[in-house]
Amino acid sequence: MFLAEVNRENIVKTVSMLDVKDNETVMILIGEDSIPDIDGLTCDLNEKGICFFGGIFPAVIHGEAKYTEGAIIRKMPVIEKPAVVCIKEPDSIRIPDYTGFHEMESDSKYTAIILVDGMAPNIGLFLSEMLNKLGNSVNYFGGGAGYQSMKKDLCLFSSDGFFNNSAIVALVKLESSLGARHGWKKMMGPLVATRTDRNLISEFNWENAFEVYREAVERDSGRKFSESDFYDIAKEYPLGLFREGCENIGRATVALTADGDIVCGGEVQGNAVVDILGGNKESMIKAAQMAAEDCRIPSGRRICHCLISDCISRWLLLEDEYSDELKAINRGVQSADNGEIPEGVLTLGEISSLGERYLEYLNLTTVVMVLYE
Repeated sequence: MFLAEVNRENIVKTVSMLDVKDNETVMILIGEDSIPDIDGLTCDLNEKGICFFGGIFPAVIHGEAKYTEGAIIRKMPVIEKPAVVCIKEPDSIRIPDYTGFHEMESDSKYTAIILVDGMAPNIGLFLSEMLNKLGNSVNYFGGGAGYQSMKKDLCLFSSDGFFNNSAIVALVKLESSLGARHGWKKMMGPLVATRTDRNLISEFNWENAFEVYREAVERDSGRKFSESDFYDIAKEYPLGLFREGCENIGRATVALTADGDIVCGGEVQGNAVVDILGGNKESMIKAAQMAAEDCRIPSGRRICHCLISDCISRWLLLEDEYSDELKAINRGVQSADNGEIPEGVLTLGEISSLGERYLEYLNLTTVVMVLYE
């Protein structure tokens, strides 16, 4: 459900009309230009005994359009109340036991929806701990909340309050089908990231990382970093972390430190095998449609939701053609006979399980999920 006029009263009225039961929660996703009184909203919903969680994002998506003002509101059945996990420090990460989930006798593979503060540290470590706790017994979907300006501010909320440096996990009692693609192709590589520090890369193949990157990108683009802002060129040449059996994991190259380190949009492990990627708008749009087409479900099952987690870098790169990507996603949804209007958010990083082996924090990627029962 898309809510165009966002304020405290409208959200409370809309959520109240959903008739939320004890075993249900409401997900509220809000565009950054229409943030209501979150503290007041939390008080109102808590007084009504309504379970809820949500976040602030650069924009929300409804069908073939994105909105920096507006909200997406969805009611879902849950196995347990959504949990808030602090990820500010490695030692602060405490994954719940999920006793209710582990005690369930079900052959169904349910879904974990995860919202994180996209500017928080330790996202990769948190996801690793989540995978250790739940393994591949669930599908994972979500994304990084926050602001287009990349400012560090409060961006997640639940009945526990308004916060950052955290993650919210909702175990949803629905099965799901996922598609995740970015459409970028190898331009140079493989390289080995021989010196890294979380999201910073200092060396490729024991050489200065920026010098290796600069030489390859300037040769391919015909442009010089000395004559442009770093991101103006780098946004068209992200990095790809090698993963066997699936598309490379995208890492946006977002900035350059004073020391010459490349700042990435997510963590890069030491000695990771990395490609420099290139692409074009056509391949990105095609990939988005393919992600939607991947979301096919068993016949005879009832579709409940179709959700999108789409990287903000795709909007920034596609610019006026971003609407073409959303149209392509809608075509993909229709071709997969999903019958639901896709809704979601522009994210600061995307979360998806890829096959049976990986739970990843992605950049540059379109992730589409269909929930069904």
